[in-house]
Amino acid sequence: MPLSHFRIDQSPHTMDGLRLFAQDGNDPVEAFVSRRVLDTWAESVEHRGGHQSLFRNQYNALGQLNLPALTRIVSAKYERGPAFNRQHPFIDVLFSDIAESEEDLNLTELVRDELPPRFHRLT
Repeated sequence: MPLSHFRIDQSPHTMDGLRLFAQDGNDPVEAFVSRRVLDTWAESVEHRGGHQSLFRNQYNALGQLNLPALTRIVSAKYERGPAFNRQHPFIDVLFSDIAESEEDLNLTELVRDELPPRFHRLT
């Protein structure tokens, strides 16, 4: 049975990234995409050269906007079973999973606030 009822966890959790919940029949499934993975995915689309990490409200909004793509990525990894997911049924989405999927990230609603100069990385 395929995963269903995907949703983004909007609660004030302590994990540094995007949490998704789904159902495998009656069994709950949790997926996680770290902030670092989301940053890399966004940078691969933006081609900005500079690095500015996403904040929780930004990656939750990106997750909501890209829920169909994330659903396909998580479902594909989940269907590979415990041999490919050490923490099955928990799914840790890696950038390699995203790259392999060839899914496009929709950044049309991403708003990046300008940071003061002291917050920019030195290169």
